[in-house]
Amino acid sequence: MSKIHIVTDSCAHFANAHFVAQNPVTIVPNKLTIDGETYREGIDITAEEALKLIARQSTLPMVTSPSTADFVEVYKQLIRSHDAIISIHPSRELFPSWLNAKVAAQQLVGQCEIIVVDSQTLCAAQGMLVQAAVKALTENKSTEDIVRLVRGAIDRVYALYYVETIGSLRQSKIISPSHIILGTLLGIKPLLTVENGVLTLIEKVKTRNQAVERLVEFAAEFVNIEDIVILQAKSRFNDQTRILQDRLTLEFPGRHFPFAVYSASLACLIGTDATGVVVLERETEESNHDF
Repeated sequence: MSKIHIVTDSCAHFANAHFVAQNPVTIVPNKLTIDGETYREGIDITAEEALKLIARQSTLPMVTSPSTADFVEVYKQLIRSHDAIISIHPSRELFPSWLNAKVAAQQLVGQCEIIVVDSQTLCAAQGMLVQAAVKALTENKSTEDIVRLVRGAIDRVYALYYVETIGSLRQSKIISPSHIILGTLLGIKPLLTVENGVLTLIEKVKTRNQAVERLVEFAAEFVNIEDIVILQAKSRFNDQTRILQDRLTLEFPGRHFPFAVYSASLACLIGTDATGVVVLERETEESNHDF
């Protein structure tokens, strides 16, 4: 039986803090440069610690994705005891991890089967794809079947983020200067989703209550939810997340809605004052939504 290992980078985020330790998954860390100090994401600094530091800065920190050499080193270690590696990374439109991993895999052709997958997303959505790969692995699926399953799941993972402070979006150039000016003048807050691997503005609201209602409406569009998580900037429940969870419980009686601090890598794009809902839809013949 083929022995398969899953590799990802620290842009992937998991609601279950013990998931990686309990499964055949290796995370290659991003490097975060915050106020002149460099940290290995998830090793030298937790997501919540990083978000606290980022919130104190006037400019967004820099994220440095794992290099080709970093991936080569990890792959070489795994090659010794594995027949295949499936490497899942954030959208190539947002970070260069996929490209660096792809080049690393090409350097090791013939030594081990290494398949590099662009998740076309990031953070908890990327984490859900890693979890899907692990689930398929535990079911003794072949490498080809696992990759096919993950690529199919890419089209079934959705995210919506409400961003309270738009200055971060100006720095990361996610929304245009004209939108920034208009939003500031009118007190409008953006809602973002991921389309074609890019964080995209799709809607604006004026109040937090409107944002919560829109996030609930977003989740309620899905009938067959395989996985769902609420993302926020702190490990303790804030009022907005509590209201959101209560509203979702009314929409989906009996369902648990876990929450987690979103990754520092995502915070470097959307700031530290955001709330999100990420959904993995169960595979059906009608799994097709537009947001």
